[in-house]
Amino acid sequence: MSQIPVAKPVLDEHEVEAVRRVILSGWVTQGPEVAAFEEEFADFVGARHACAVSNCTTALHLALKAVGVDAGDEVITVSHTFIATANAIRYCGAVPVFVDIEKDGYNIDPDLIEAAITPRTKAIVCVHQLGMPCDLHRIVAIAARHCIPVIEDAACATGSEILWKGRWEKIGKPHGDIACFSFHPRKVVTTGDGGMLTTANPEYDRKFRLWRQHGMSVTDAVRHGSKQVIFESYPELGYNYRMTDMQAAVGREQLKRLPAIIARRREIASHYTEKLSSAANVELPNEPTWARSNWQSFCLKLASYLDQRDVMQELLDRGVSTRRGIMNIHLEGAYSVPGSHRVVTSLQQSVAAQQHSIILPLFAQMEGIDVTCVVEAVQASVSPHLAIERVG
Repeated sequence: MSQIPVAKPVLDEHEVEAVRRVILSGWVTQGPEVAAFEEEFADFVGARHACAVSNCTTALHLALKAVGVDAGDEVITVSHTFIATANAIRYCGAVPVFVDIEKDGYNIDPDLIEAAITPRTKAIVCVHQLGMPCDLHRIVAIAARHCIPVIEDAACATGSEILWKGRWEKIGKPHGDIACFSFHPRKVVTTGDGGMLTTANPEYDRKFRLWRQHGMSVTDAVRHGSKQVIFESYPELGYNYRMTDMQAAVGREQLKRLPAIIARRREIASHYTEKLSSAANVELPNEPTWARSNWQSFCLKLASYLDQRDVMQELLDRGVSTRRGIMNIHLEGAYSVPGSHRVVTSLQQSVAAQQHSIILPLFAQMEGIDVTCVVEAVQASVSPHLAIERVG
């Protein structure tokens, strides 16, 4: 029996030919393909500026640095996210301040944010977890009252949308100050690895472009295209956070197929929702009326008396791969060090989400028979009969 994976990137000869074109051009690092990818991505999400970098972690680091986060500052975010979110905060010498997620979802609970704000708060990093937009309306309003910048960790949310002032707009416009994206193979759009920052602020964009290339005052494109000799300088500390032209060429092809990919993912999510709505012992993900997810992941909450590992093993034995709910950073060894973070609220919902949730297979190439196999396996694996046997 073949195994149905959790995810699978959509890649074919179009991406192969794009990389071939770049290799034969002789310009393989940050260059014209990166510039074109940035322009096309900005147009896709509706942003004024887009800056490509090596991955989303570096994007978060530059975003935090741009808004002035420094040593001793605090940044409000969630523990219920991939560890990179908090790591980027610590790269700045700042302290992540963790608040809990919503009871009926996997995103930051806006009701808990203001209690976490102190004179040391320099930013709020909200995560569009699993591709589901968080409540930006409330988060941005809270931040505005306290003059705190909002950085969107949109690693999972390329193509997701939010109803904003009566219009559907893509995540990444951005609606906060800066949005950061990932192009890891697990994401809906992939460049092998890579990231993107979007902003409406030209000064932020200028800083991103300076810092991503060692703080060099002149770009390679300007230097190589000049009719006069140019000596570059390095006026401030920078980083090697560049994207290659090979990656960007793949990204450009991915953007072309993205609307069809998202349409198919939404179709699969709708099928899951319809077929599993009557399943015992599970709670389906909630998509608010003001949000349209790209459905990077479809996450089920299990009844508390079901053992997560047992259910996942049962599904694996039936040919269906799954992943556990999103990690909690505060439970990891790297955050057991005193002063590595601060918790101001109970993280009960966050911990429960990690311990009692599973992520189902969802990728655009899934056939109808694959979706049916997953649904039937889930129904069997969480059935009341099996649940009673396990508890007993």
